[in-house]
Amino acid sequence: MNHRPIRFFHRGALRDVSPATPTRTVLEWLREDARCTGTKEGCAEGDCGACMVVIGALDAQGALQLQAVNACIRFLPTLDGKALFTVEDVAAADGSLHPVQQSLVDCHGSQCGFCTPGFVMSLWACYQRHQAAGTVATRQQLADDLSGNLCRCTGYRPILDAAQQMFLAPAAPLATGPVLQALRALQAEPPLALPGFDAPRTVEAFATLLQAQPQARILAGSTDIGLWVNKQLRTLGPLVSINEVAALRTVEVTPTHIQIGAAASLESAWLALVAEHASLRDVWLRFASLPVRHMGTMGGNVANGSPIGDSAPVLMALDATLVLRRGAQQRTLALEDFYVGYMKNRLEPGEFIERIDVPRAAVAGSPASHLRVYKISKRFDSDISAVCAALVIGLERTPQSLPESTAKSPVHGTAQGSAHGMAHGMAQSMAQSMRKGARIDHVRLAFGGLAATVKRADAAEAALLGQPWSEAALQAAQQALAEDFQPLSDLRASAAYRLQVAQNLLRRFWLETRPVDALPESAVSVWAREAG
Repeated sequence: MNHRPIRFFHRGALRDVSPATPTRTVLEWLREDARCTGTKEGCAEGDCGACMVVIGALDAQGALQLQAVNACIRFLPTLDGKALFTVEDVAAADGSLHPVQQSLVDCHGSQCGFCTPGFVMSLWACYQRHQAAGTVATRQQLADDLSGNLCRCTGYRPILDAAQQMFLAPAAPLATGPVLQALRALQAEPPLALPGFDAPRTVEAFATLLQAQPQARILAGSTDIGLWVNKQLRTLGPLVSINEVAALRTVEVTPTHIQIGAAASLESAWLALVAEHASLRDVWLRFASLPVRHMGTMGGNVANGSPIGDSAPVLMALDATLVLRRGAQQRTLALEDFYVGYMKNRLEPGEFIERIDVPRAAVAGSPASHLRVYKISKRFDSDISAVCAALVIGLERTPQSLPESTAKSPVHGTAQGSAHGMAHGMAQSMAQSMRKGARIDHVRLAFGGLAATVKRADAAEAALLGQPWSEAALQAAQQALAEDFQPLSDLRASAAYRLQVAQNLLRRFWLETRPVDALPESAVSVWAREAG
C-alpha cells in the first residue's frame, strides 16, 4: 500500500506531516514542531484539560462539527482529514480578543494562567456550537462542557460567569467556508496508511486488514491506549484505526433495538441510551469528562474488559448482545458471556466487536420494570468507580391487576393523549400490581469494580426471582451477593468496603422502588436536589 503524509487543516492552511512514530501525540507535534506552545501538558492522561484543542470534522450531513478533545492522548495520525484549532486561532487577525477570551479577562477567570488556554478552547467549542444553532448555553450546560477542565486556583464561579457573559458580546462566529473547503478536498485523499498504522474507511477493508494481521491492535479513542504510551512507555506494535469507518460510527434506533456501532463515540451512545432510559442521566454525565466522551467509544470500553469500565454493567443489565466479526463471518454473543477473566474475552484472533445491540425498553422487560445505575467513586465527577451497580427488576402483570383505563385500550384520541393515558395506566398498573404482592418476574443485577470482571450477580438474582419485592427478598439478595463475588482490594477501596457498598446499593434500589412509600427522585438525585 502506498504511504502518504498525514494531511489536515491547521492555522488556515493544509499541513502535510510525516511522523516518526504513529503514537506521537498531537500535543507533542504542536509544541515541538508547530511551535504552538499555548497548548500545555499537565497530567498527560486526558484528565486536567490543559492540553485542550478543538477538532473539526464533517458530519454525516457534510456540516462542520467541532469537538473539544485532549491533545495529550490523541495520536497525530488521527488528525488526517480533519481540522485542528488551538488557542492561537481564537483571537481575531488584528489581535483583538475573542468574546471567550475577553470575558475571562473581565470576570477575572485566570490566575496563574497555565490552565487558561484549555478553558478557552472548551468554551470556544461551546460558543461556536451555540452560535451555529442560534442558542445560548445555560449555566449547567456550560459546567458540563467544562467537565474536562480541572482548574483549582481560579475557582469555577468566575469562569462560569465569563462563560455566560461571552454570549452577551457581539457575535464572533467561526468563518467556516475555508475550513469546509479544505475538509471536502481532504475527503478525496485515499485512506491513510503509514508504517505501523492503517485507517481503512469501510467495514470490509477494516475486517480484511485485521484478519490479515491479527496481532495488530485496534485503535479507537486512545483514551486508554494513550496512557499506555504516556505513562507505561509501551510500544504498541501495528495499529488499525477503527475511527474512519463511517458505518461503525453510527447509532441506529430500530423498533426493537438500539444498535451502537463499535466506533460510535461514548457521547453519542450515551445520548441514545438516556433517550430510552431517563434514569441513566446521572451515570452518563459522570462517566467521564465531555472531551473523553467525544474521543472514547463504547465499543472500545466494552472490548477493553476493564472491571471498572462503566459501560459494561449498564449494558449487561440492559441485556445487550455483541455482534462480532472476523473477515466476512459474523456471530452474536451475549455481553454477559463475553468476559472470561481479568481483561480477557472471547474474541478470536482477527475478530472484533462490530456492533452492540441493546433491546428497547418495551422489548427488554415488562412495563412494570425499574432500572437504576449507581456509581460510587472517591470524586463525584470524572473518576474511576470503586463500585458500579446496574440494577433492573420487573414485576409480573396479570389481567386482574390491569386498571380499567388500560384494559379498554381506546383507539381514538391524539398521540399525545394516548401516550399520556398509557403512561398513567402503566403507573396505575404498577402500583396496583405491587399492592397485590406481585412477584418479581425478571431481574438483572450487574456489578463493575467488585471483582476481576464485570458480571451479573447470579445468586442474588436467584434469591429475588419469583419473590415479592419485599424487605425479606432484599435481605436474601444482599446475603447472596457474598456468593457471587470475590471483591478486590486496591487503592480505591478494600474488598470488605466494596461488598458492603454493593449490599447497600441493593437496599437503596429497594428504597427507591419498593411498593409502599418509595423514595422520590428529589430525595436521591444530586441534580434534582440542586434544581430544588
